[in-house]
Amino acid sequence: MTPADLADLLRATAAKVLVERGLDPAVLPDEVTVERPRNPEHGDYATNVAMKVAKKAGTNPRELATWLAEALDAADEVSSAEVAGPGFLNIRLAASAQGAILEQVLAAGTAYGTSEALKGTRINLEFVSANPTGPVHLGGTRWASVGDALGRILAAQGADVVREYYFNDHGAQIDRFARSLVAAATGAPTPDDGYAGAYIGEIAGTIVAAHPDAVALPEDERLELFRAEGVELMFAQIRQSLHEFGTDFDVYFNESSLFQSGAVDAAVAKLKNSGDLYEKDGAWWIASSEYGDDQDRVVIKSDGKPAYVAGDIAYFQDKRARGFDLCIYMLGADHHGYIGRLKAIASVSGDDPATVEVLIGQMVNLLKDGVAVKMSKRAGTVVTLDDLVEAIGVDASRYSLVRSSVNSSIDIDLSIWTSQSNENPVYYVQYAHARTASIARNAAEFEYDKVTPDLALLASDEEGELIRTLGEYPRVVSSAAVLREPHRVARYLEELAGAYHRFQTNKNLRVLPLGDEPVSPTNAARLVLVNATRQVLANGLALLGVSAPERM
Repeated sequence: MTPADLADLLRATAAKVLVERGLDPAVLPDEVTVERPRNPEHGDYATNVAMKVAKKAGTNPRELATWLAEALDAADEVSSAEVAGPGFLNIRLAASAQGAILEQVLAAGTAYGTSEALKGTRINLEFVSANPTGPVHLGGTRWASVGDALGRILAAQGADVVREYYFNDHGAQIDRFARSLVAAATGAPTPDDGYAGAYIGEIAGTIVAAHPDAVALPEDERLELFRAEGVELMFAQIRQSLHEFGTDFDVYFNESSLFQSGAVDAAVAKLKNSGDLYEKDGAWWIASSEYGDDQDRVVIKSDGKPAYVAGDIAYFQDKRARGFDLCIYMLGADHHGYIGRLKAIASVSGDDPATVEVLIGQMVNLLKDGVAVKMSKRAGTVVTLDDLVEAIGVDASRYSLVRSSVNSSIDIDLSIWTSQSNENPVYYVQYAHARTASIARNAAEFEYDKVTPDLALLASDEEGELIRTLGEYPRVVSSAAVLREPHRVARYLEELAGAYHRFQTNKNLRVLPLGDEPVSPTNAARLVLVNATRQVLANGLALLGVSAPERM
């Protein structure tokens, strides 16, 4: 019986009790809250449903809780139900009911933890979208990990998710990039507003090798050649780095296409005609402050050129035209102003601002033995995705970036994430999976298939804790999807690994028989528990894009 199953049983029991007492069951919530107590001595699960609805039903919380306890005591799935405090209800499950969780896990396999809660919802998930003017830095790398994991989690809840990379190949930053390449190719100093780093010289050298006459071209032609070739080469490197990191995209959307297709002009013209733009100081402004933005925004500058927000408007409208119900933007720490701006764009476009969600990721700091690491081999003072992977590997990189809320800055200490110890969170979780795989291999030498496991025998504290933790997994994945917080899955996996390690280190809870002993129903039941743990660890790691090794 999972927490969701228990919640259903509680609601059905409460409805029956209320009807029997002549009270209205309509006061019950659609979903009854079930939680695991902080103190295991209080029971397996607890609920405050009596405190929530008693007054509305016309009774007091403790009386209602007493009625519920009496009714639950008669249920086969419940070992005991006790009233605590002003009306809390502490519940212990029967061992057989707990064992049913393991059967659910193994029957569902890789599908355990998935649902169809978001079925029919088309989500455009835009993340990373680093400018093609340099390698992906640590902030973008964080989104590569978190965004990819969020996409997997939303898909696991039934959503149709399209991962999209917005390719910023238009604007002033591309001009600066092109001038920096030309400077490197001609031996001139890097422009004051340009880009430095060994990668600039590498790309410039590649362009000159392919076009030996590039430097001798007229200035305009030369700049355009280095712009076009440089952006293509830089973005190829970005895509390759992301692919090797395990993050691939369904769509690479070129910003320039919005201008070339006339989408920007059309969007601006529509807003002018609708009266949502006004003219001031020779520029055209959108009254976005009337829709929740902190200020109005320039759409067409006084020189007649479109401002960046013009592209944002056209891009949002393009996403909606492609049929997305929800557009999630994952942006860097310096983009807080975009929350109100993008929601205002939705409103001005005649849309529901709820179709836009903006997630802001905070900074990432790289440390070694507690000391900041600032230098990169190829990108000057910027630490890149490739730097991080080279230092600690793909799995540790992804896991270290996804295990904390994006609302908080994180410090990644290389000395911890390269260690093979319990201090290293990804090692701790992966090692738990490897231990379960090892037991499964060793169990193959015994005749487990000839013994029927008795799951009701899994009655120790360690076994019960592990089973209940396995039962929490679907709820964790659901909340991670609803709250857009993949770190919940990582923290859960660490909790599960801890519960497994505690079970495994109790020498009285042997999975494999000793010596020539035959396999007992208890051994067989514990192997079921180990295999279910292995499945859930693998499922959770897969959602984070992290491998589940069989051996370590």
